[in-house]
Amino acid sequence: MTLGRRRLNRVATISMHTSPLDQPGTGDAGGMNVYIVEVAKRLAELGVEVEIFTRQTARDLPPVAEIVPGVSVRHVTAGPYEELDRGDLPGQMCAFLSGVLRTEAMYDPGRYDVIHSHYWLSGQVGWLAKERWGLPLIHTMHTMAKVKNLLLADGDRPEPPVRVMGEEQVVDIADRLVANTVAEADELMSLYSAPPEKVSVVNPGVNLTVFQPASQGAARHRLGLPQHAVVLLFVGRIQPLKAPDILLKAAARMIAADPSLRDRLVIACVGGPSGNGLARPSLLTDLASELGITDVVRLAPPAPQHELADWYRAADLTVVPSHNESFGLVALESQACGTPVVAASVGGLRTAVKDGVSGVLVDGHDPQNWANALSSLIRQPAWRDLLAAGAPRHATAFGWSATAARLVEVYTGAMAKLHRVPVAVNL
Repeated sequence: MTLGRRRLNRVATISMHTSPLDQPGTGDAGGMNVYIVEVAKRLAELGVEVEIFTRQTARDLPPVAEIVPGVSVRHVTAGPYEELDRGDLPGQMCAFLSGVLRTEAMYDPGRYDVIHSHYWLSGQVGWLAKERWGLPLIHTMHTMAKVKNLLLADGDRPEPPVRVMGEEQVVDIADRLVANTVAEADELMSLYSAPPEKVSVVNPGVNLTVFQPASQGAARHRLGLPQHAVVLLFVGRIQPLKAPDILLKAAARMIAADPSLRDRLVIACVGGPSGNGLARPSLLTDLASELGITDVVRLAPPAPQHELADWYRAADLTVVPSHNESFGLVALESQACGTPVVAASVGGLRTAVKDGVSGVLVDGHDPQNWANALSSLIRQPAWRDLLAAGAPRHATAFGWSATAARLVEVYTGAMAKLHRVPVAVNL
């Protein structure tokens, strides 16, 4: 008897709380948005269509928007046409799920082959879609409540019990759990009791076409930065988790130790308030004033990728002081542009940054330790140049095409187990 063969034709990607069309760096948009878009594009290149379901946040958004051929975003009406706090989103899950199920019902049975949900809210929706459609559910956490609660910044709010319970349910029901790093896989198994056979490690990537080395001087000219400045860069959402305050506090200590540095130092922060940071959107402005370093701090709004690449190239160092990161795409993007990274030795940053080769990892969040690490690199340009040479070499090991290819293996493996037949990609 010859077994039949299924093909991987179309993935239903669920990203309820944030749209892949949103600009990363503000609101709830960040590395996850980049991940979803870049993976979808690479899957389309492999002949796998991707339909991304997200909540509609404006009345004038079209029902379906095409990103590239083979990748579309479906806007699902669920709640008011505005961005909601994540704490209010669980109340819209039923409406969102209804929209997802209605879409599938418009087509012949078997439209989707696999569901890939991102973040726990989407995992809850994916759970019910899985039961209705009889498909395997692949889930990526991106961040985990139990990990965040173990590594809270001062003044940050812990993640609520409802999220912890929701994550535990998704871990239990998902067919496969995708972890960004081995460290995240270990956290899934130790904190959530995820069975090892359900956990697959798939490193995220970086767009090596957009993020690549180029002239620092030209980038500084385009951004209006002094050619001979010492530029320390922070990129990301302005919230306690990302810890931009650590960079400002370290800068104040550096200037106190060497007052002549004030005339050359530029602290550039590119991003917007998000999450708990929305409660105090003027945090960095107020902190810079309190520390007496307003003259060296430059705040810029979130930037599209081509402009963001210029910020990385213009910097001497990119600083990633986060209290936790499941991976740390900012670190990878900076290194791909040839700029070394000084990052917290936490979570996925230990994978994204190769300590002593492409950047430096700092233990803890004492501003003085960060000031010491940054000052050492500023005073030793030869060391900085060595790291700058190693940064793009390290980054080239992470490409989105490799991420997508590995995900295809995860998808087809889950499909084969569910349907007990071999699975092929529709090339």
